[in-house]
Amino acid sequence: MRHTETNSYDIKRLLHVKGKKRVTAMEVEMSWASFNLGDVFLLDIGKTIIQWNGPMCNKQERLKGMLLAKDIRDRERGGRAEVRVIEGDDDSSSPQHMEILTGILGERSSELKTGAPDETADQERKAQLRLYHVSDADGQMKSTEVAARPLVQDLLNHNDCYILDQGGMKIFVWKGKKANKAERQAAMARAVEFIKAKSYPITMNVETVNDGAESALFKQLFQSWTVKDQTQGLGRVHTRGKVAHVTQEKFDASVMHEMPEVAAQERMVDDGKGQVEVWRIENLELVPVDPELYGYFYGGDCYLVLYTYMVHNKNNYLLYMWQGRHASQDELAASAFQAVNLDQQYDGQPVQVRITMGKEPRHFMAIFKGKMVIFEGGTSRKGTADPEPPIRLFQVHGFDPSNTKAIEVPALASSLNSNDVFLLKSQSGIHLWCGKGSSGDERAMAKEISYVIGQNSQIRSEELIAEGQEPMEFWELLGGKALYANDKRLQQTVLDHQPRLFECSNKTGRFIVTEVAQFMQDDLSEDDVMLLDTWDQVFLWVGKDANEIEKKESVVTCQEYLRTHPGNRDPDTPIILIKQGFEPPTFTGWFTAWDPSKWSEGKSYEELKKELGDITAAVTVTNEQNCADNQTFPPEALINKLAGDLPEGVDPAHKEKHLSDSDFSNIFGMTKDEFATLPGWKQLTIKKEKGLF
Repeated sequence: MRHTETNSYDIKRLLHVKGKKRVTAMEVEMSWASFNLGDVFLLDIGKTIIQWNGPMCNKQERLKGMLLAKDIRDRERGGRAEVRVIEGDDDSSSPQHMEILTGILGERSSELKTGAPDETADQERKAQLRLYHVSDADGQMKSTEVAARPLVQDLLNHNDCYILDQGGMKIFVWKGKKANKAERQAAMARAVEFIKAKSYPITMNVETVNDGAESALFKQLFQSWTVKDQTQGLGRVHTRGKVAHVTQEKFDASVMHEMPEVAAQERMVDDGKGQVEVWRIENLELVPVDPELYGYFYGGDCYLVLYTYMVHNKNNYLLYMWQGRHASQDELAASAFQAVNLDQQYDGQPVQVRITMGKEPRHFMAIFKGKMVIFEGGTSRKGTADPEPPIRLFQVHGFDPSNTKAIEVPALASSLNSNDVFLLKSQSGIHLWCGKGSSGDERAMAKEISYVIGQNSQIRSEELIAEGQEPMEFWELLGGKALYANDKRLQQTVLDHQPRLFECSNKTGRFIVTEVAQFMQDDLSEDDVMLLDTWDQVFLWVGKDANEIEKKESVVTCQEYLRTHPGNRDPDTPIILIKQGFEPPTFTGWFTAWDPSKWSEGKSYEELKKELGDITAAVTVTNEQNCADNQTFPPEALINKLAGDLPEGVDPAHKEKHLSDSDFSNIFGMTKDEFATLPGWKQLTIKKEKGLF
């Protein structure tokens, strides 16, 4: 596992950026042999990051490469790195950059290959199925390949365990009901070894599959799968054979109204009253969490939660792996390894559930009985040097102990939403802001959450604030009034119809619509059209890279969806077209913790590249350069000053840049370089505390 240190310059690696639907980057061999004409490559040598764009790469790869390079520069190098761009179809225009590239990789001795098509790369990897048999029949535990695609159900023996490799995209561990204890325990360990041997990402998704309880995702990888007493239905399934010709057929919008698989994603094994144990990953090891802190989850940490419940007088186990959005790669990897160890301690019985921050299933929330708090960043480790931000804002979502959680959002007025209750914690007390659409149950749960959030502070006062009756102090704590999501529909106490999100795509060659459960902003796919149904209106969200077929078919499907809806919908229900990056509050209000700066604030690859300057010249981006042209002023001219009272030329959003180095150190207790290495949310918090926001 690689441990990355901020401002570390002894790094040499080559990253391959590829994909269209979901662009990913992976480390490859530092050689020209790794290059091709159709993708983007990043050469990272510490002080310099060179982005080489293949002549045939797509714009999503260019944008992903640029964002990745900027992220490495800003987060790992504290802004002290050069980002240089080479357009592969015009190498000669960047001789200095090519000199660096060839100095590391050597001269290119042969023509570069075209590379696999982006549209089919993911499908090809998924099609590369390999089934491995895990057995100790000869006295030694071995994994042996037994078959490749096509797979048939009869290959699985109830007496054994198997590993199914879905082309490096996902690993399944199938445990036969009659396999011996040693084989069941070793299966997950073999899967981890298998991942390392194949040089797959250490964060690879691994799913445990029990004999007789196979998931639909697992069963669909086999040519056919029969279950005893299962009825045949839904007709024939469209498949693609060796001839990759797919006819365009009209999508039947009526099937969007009945999707039981979405309900299945909300499965509840019980009411959450079983036994709970929680561990945090610390220094790559498991550290028990104080039971008094159960329900606290920090975005900079990873946690394992073991839940034990009884069925027919027998213990059953759920092992949840909660991974924070800002956790390091080492911690993400360690959480997967430690989950394997826990699985072995319980004879391979736990059902493992990996949870991404913000996507907590209902049962997971029920375990913490309405007292679950998710902090955007930071850590719960003892001895942490990070002070608690003086102002924090939490969006409280839920109306009973089984579905309530508080999620930290930016402490800004624009984060508010008329449909929910928000908890504002400051040094002066706790304010509960109740949106017009919040119910009495939601307000009661918010009060319960306020006791949890305020239990470790000296502040005990709690003030209820109704939407529209806010005191000035409330707005001042949030940095001033601003527009927020307050659509009339959001102000309904009880929504008569819950919002539903659908993905409209023709990535498989034909136009299909799929519903998204527990949707959030991350589910909006940039190269698709998304349909959000809020009943009184329907939004069509168009991703930047959606194609013309998707745009055209989505409008037709939307109209058909309304016409065929069993609820006798008004066919004249407004259909609102929204483009990515220009979402109004009437749309964003339906999403929890909407991030307005996602998608690089709507900037294209060309705009981001322009920010770097002339690509034929070295571009060194450091904090000193950023501030070189900023005139400095004494602190009293900047601190706690409104925009209209600032000296001419001062950027109100970056007042700290107009401080001298000595004044900056005296006020912030650190240098400008040290400040630049902090995450954005932390910089904002400190600036508010110092009166410079």
